[in-house]
Amino acid sequence: MSEIASNIIKVFATGFFSFLLAFSMTPALTSFLYKHKLWKKRAKEKSIDGKRTEFFSKLHAEEKVKTPRLGGLLIWISVSLLTFLLYILSVFIDTDWVEKMNFLSRDQTWLPLFTLITASLVGLTDDLLQVLDNMKAKYIENGLSLRYRILLVALIGLIGAWWFYFRLEQSFIYVPMIGDVFIGVFFIPFFIIVMIAGYSGGVIDGIDGLSGGTFASIFTAYTVIALFQGQINLAAFCLAIVGSILAFLWFNIPPARFYMGETGVIGLTATMTVVAFLTNAVAVLPIIAVLLVATSASVIIQLSSKKLFGRKVFLAAPLHLHFEAEGWPHYKVTMRFWIIGLVAAILGVVLHLLG
Repeated sequence: MSEIASNIIKVFATGFFSFLLAFSMTPALTSFLYKHKLWKKRAKEKSIDGKRTEFFSKLHAEEKVKTPRLGGLLIWISVSLLTFLLYILSVFIDTDWVEKMNFLSRDQTWLPLFTLITASLVGLTDDLLQVLDNMKAKYIENGLSLRYRILLVALIGLIGAWWFYFRLEQSFIYVPMIGDVFIGVFFIPFFIIVMIAGYSGGVIDGIDGLSGGTFASIFTAYTVIALFQGQINLAAFCLAIVGSILAFLWFNIPPARFYMGETGVIGLTATMTVVAFLTNAVAVLPIIAVLLVATSASVIIQLSSKKLFGRKVFLAAPLHLHFEAEGWPHYKVTMRFWIIGLVAAILGVVLHLLG
């Protein structure tokens, strides 16, 4: 068998095994979440500007109550377990195929795996503070305040930026059709800004199935880019994430058994940033992740317009809620957003590879 064929089999087999592992974990996770009633005791009533979320409360208040958060646990725990399991098997079983399946490597997957775990733990902390009534402190405002979450995401970004700049000696970004653009030490703040911007797009986790389909498209795109670049271990890691997301999505489509929560959103957006820089494809990230960009931008535009002009631009924000307010059924919003996300991901991959 050729090396190319074996690499492709490795990547796709990893995604398949990740799906099976995550899918098999779901009954136990679901039972745990419902047994301990790990959902918010009341639906969100205020937006980020402190105003009452009239449309959201009217349409989603009842369905958000008694549906657990923390569904993102399924994603990062299954990926982490599979990564370490394949590594351990490669150490103790001396066969070519077992060694080939191991995708844990210092140059390609150490940093994204570290990011996935640490960022997901930050999100897990926020989720737990939102669902456990007995945990009260001055820095908790229905979970970790937005300020604390952004600071923690920035800290993770600082660690990643330090690794790229000092250990990998990366001080440029690649722009398709232009080439490498040297930015020197500004690489560090740029990396942090991209990570925070990616997290801001996490507001897309608002309709059953929407966030899962969005992130699946994004990580599939980076799987293809990594595969074309010969970063086989990174491609396998990305498709392992896709496999776990698809298992999550199986149970997240309407009616959702659980929601992704911050433990999924922060983990995936932070990891997405690291993968984009590892593949030197951060310039096409706004295209590949266009749904995250659009939802984040809609919130910023809405808040700015209300503050400056005293009126709304959208009927509701983020953007997917605007279309629901227009009368679109939630499944119509989800499916059309999936299509847009997939087409944009394909476009981003093509632009990067052509460049």
